Amino acid sequence: MTKEINEKRHSKDCMICGQELEYFEEYKDLECLYCHKKFKSNVSCKDGHYVCDSCHSMSGNDLIENYCKNTDKVDPIEMAIEIMKNPLINMHGPEHHFLVPAVLITSYYNIKDEKKNKIKKLAVAKMRAKDVKGGICGFYGNCGAAVGTGIFMSIITEATPLTKENWGLANLMTGTALIEISKTGGPRCCKRNVFTAIKTASKFADEYLETKMYDYQEYKPLCTFKSNNKECLKLGCPYFK
Repeated sequence: MTKEINEKRHSKDCMICGQELEYFEEYKDLECLYCHKKFKSNVSCKDGHYVCDSCHSMSGNDLIENYCKNTDKVDPIEMAIEIMKNPLINMHGPEHHFLVPAVLITSYYNIKDEKKNKIKKLAVAKMRAKDVKGGICGFYGNCGAAVGTGIFMSIITEATPLTKENWGLANLMTGTALIEISKTGGPRCCKRNVFTAIKTASKFADEYLETKMYDYQEYKPLCTFKSNNKECLKLGCPYFK
């Protein structure tokens, strides 16, 4: 990553120039302007700039992990908001796919006062979340924030492809989060989906893990990120202030 590019990094739309991103059906050969590796992709900005998922979320993911390792907070919504206020976290991007399981894992193990387990499980979640592509919500019908809840449940219950009940819980968690996220509809908003995913997972943890992370029945976060989202649903969003 060059100093010139890093100084001009934008937290919304194109990280290089701030121009609006364009999505297209056919995949093209594009070179990442940070790592200079070539990828098949169907998104770039109007000026043709492209940043791969790894470079897009690299600094943000490190920030998320470090924050969660060191905090003793238990409210996952509060943690998510604090993290998302940092300029290293883009308005939209695959770092949110790690953010969701990270704050849920942190809440769960901080409640249990198991810091060593928390740190170990955060590393696993970070590794798994890297496989969840940017734009997966629209192109795969599988929002990364919802996948993040499944990663959380899988890690907490130690599910594998060969387990029975825990396998079912992890998939039920993802499916439940997807249904809740789908109720609002698009276009995508990573902040809105993070809030919905965390609320759904917290309710799920209360029911299946007997762990109450925060008062999800009474407390609803109010979004402060809307000015950075040109596609904001405004009054159509349950978190619009």
